[in-house]
Amino acid sequence: MKKLLSLISVLLLLVILVLGSGAYNMAATEKHWSITEKIIEWARENSIEVRARDLTVPPLDGTELLAKGAEHYNAMCTTCHLAPGLKPTELSTGLYPQAPVFHQREPITDQIDKLDHAKEYFWVIKNGLKMTAMPAWGLSHDDDTIWAMTAFVLKLHGMATEQYKDLVESAKHSSHDHAHDHP
Repeated sequence: MKKLLSLISVLLLLVILVLGSGAYNMAATEKHWSITEKIIEWARENSIEVRARDLTVPPLDGTELLAKGAEHYNAMCTTCHLAPGLKPTELSTGLYPQAPVFHQREPITDQIDKLDHAKEYFWVIKNGLKMTAMPAWGLSHDDDTIWAMTAFVLKLHGMATEQYKDLVESAKHSSHDHAHDHP
């Protein structure tokens, strides 16, 4: 036991020395070390899964809900996450890690998988993610709006350019408006 504690202490001291020396490059233009990337991804995925697990997903298939989600996504998310027909932006290109491009993902057909994704998307949209440039929209938007954005992001998987444009256009004619006062 004493040897194990000594080994852990030495390893911790080495980690502190390496990080304190500036050897680890924090520039967004440099990828993480492979082990660092795996640890961060593992910690992020487990953190989101645990915190999202007990969320109750409301019905996400209403046309008004999708229109509201489309309005907010188009106004707040396309700079980083892009949209069908949109080319990468200067901001999206410079992000590390890169923001997910939802319209390039395969549509989710399994209902249990869709519910799990909905919970996780909602949690991330509401709370943001440290060191990824993903803001916590829950500080300025209510849960209903965040569920609308969640519904839209799920619908966005595999979406074609024309369908995206139609949804955004239909949102302009609905009763809500993204140009509201935030607290």
